Amino acid sequence: MSKSISPSEVAAHNKPETGLYIIIDNGVYDVTKFVDDHPGGAKILQRVAGKDASKPFWKYHNEGVLKKYSEKLKIGTLEEKAKI
Repeated sequence: MSKSISPSEVAAHNKPETGLYIIIDNGVYDVTKFVDDHPGGAKILQRVAGKDASKPFWKYHNEGVLKKYSEKLKIGTLEEKAKI
């Protein structure tokens, strides 16, 4: 069963010191340890940390990328469907 994470908890994880969480299609991903390995660079992930990154994610990635990293990075689902 997936952990339910509130939008405010995601928003609190917006810098390396607190961890970097992003939302993609209602899934919550902890990209803290992935940030240095991100091919687009750390700044991209830091810019969207604590927010819904669905739109920029899908602009540059396909479903295969999400499937590849989902098991490793997904920590839960968004508690309620709300924009941050």
